[in-house]
Amino acid sequence: MSKIIIKNGRVVDPSQGLDEVLDVIIEKNKIKALKKNVSEEESEIIDAKGKIVTPGLIDMHVHLREPGREDKETIKTCSEAAAAGGFTTIFGMPNTSPVADNQTVIEYVNSKARKEAVVNIYSVANITKKGQGQEMSEIADLKKAGAIALSDDGVDVPNSGVLRHAFEYASELGMPVFSHSEDPDLAGTEWAMNEGYMSTKLGLPGKPKEAEEVAIARNIEIARLAGVKLHITHINTETSALLVSQGREKGLEVTCDTCPQFFTLDETLLENYDPKLKMNPPIREKAELEAIKRRLADGTIDAITSDHAPHLLVEKDLEFENCENGIVGLETSLGLVLTFLVHKGIIDYQRMVQLMSHNPAQISGLQNKGTLAPGADADITVIDPEKEWTVNKNAFKSKGRNTPFHGWKLKGRAEKIMIEGHFINLNI
Repeated sequence: MSKIIIKNGRVVDPSQGLDEVLDVIIEKNKIKALKKNVSEEESEIIDAKGKIVTPGLIDMHVHLREPGREDKETIKTCSEAAAAGGFTTIFGMPNTSPVADNQTVIEYVNSKARKEAVVNIYSVANITKKGQGQEMSEIADLKKAGAIALSDDGVDVPNSGVLRHAFEYASELGMPVFSHSEDPDLAGTEWAMNEGYMSTKLGLPGKPKEAEEVAIARNIEIARLAGVKLHITHINTETSALLVSQGREKGLEVTCDTCPQFFTLDETLLENYDPKLKMNPPIREKAELEAIKRRLADGTIDAITSDHAPHLLVEKDLEFENCENGIVGLETSLGLVLTFLVHKGIIDYQRMVQLMSHNPAQISGLQNKGTLAPGADADITVIDPEKEWTVNKNAFKSKGRNTPFHGWKLKGRAEKIMIEGHFINLNI
């Protein structure tokens, strides 16, 4: 049937200020209308009673690993992990092998995604050639090839002159920049965790949070000079969030995101030197964790992303100082947000959908996603808010098993997703 009706669900859509029981009518891959008690004639009916119906969730920060590291993850497996986690759209970061600093890689990823991915995938291209921070990429060509944004994720661009020119080109082309903001000289190369009391106690080299904060301040000022739309990714200190807020108060288009690990994990957990807890940026002290939760609640932080970073177990099961940074997150992100933010009353469902769908769409310029308004793409996530489940890394769709959340009991999970009017089998 060409018409689908999702009935009796609690529709939460901050783009329209909605939080009420409605029927969602889908026709020709688009949202046709939201109404009460719709007639069921000649329609496929999906009963969503007791469920939360939201615009499709969007993760702006995902490491596809393909091309080059298909042993860690592929476009196909990453998309399946995203679907299992309730996401209908993800953004692939450019630090692949080779890196996405040229049209060929962008075209390859986009073509492969169209053929094999079960969710929407958008490509983020490198700001600089080889992601080395010294020479600007051919930004116009990258946009022409289909890149949606720019980033040298994994590192910052240390050359302020190069960054200014890249920002100016991005502004002219209407491309947002996703910034991994970090001063490399302050960060150093030998760090293993957050610098402070715990790093001294554990005898591990630390990275000061000021390495993030100083770089954010610089990057915001360069963005002001260039007039670019700047998004600061995976922040995890209160000062970082406040710097972004101050930029907005000056009228700048600057936003930021954080990740579930930064409101669920703190550095005291490193007592056992568990390599699954090593990531970049590193988990911080308990006070910063609590501050991140407050700033998610008050609107200072704009989005939640997973920074999904699959690694081989042989790369993680090493001494803490020598193992790779990063964790997988697509399949646990929603559950952690529901369990530790929504069910604890820190944020409500409206705010959750802002952080995980509406705001990411607005930040990245996806006009027909992140909303259930009539005419929008029929990308929908149906959530069972009461579903209790235990994280099992061995059941992940992702190839990655590097998660610190294995065995955690969570409450709330995606039950169905729809992409452009078609339901995707989650197999969970």
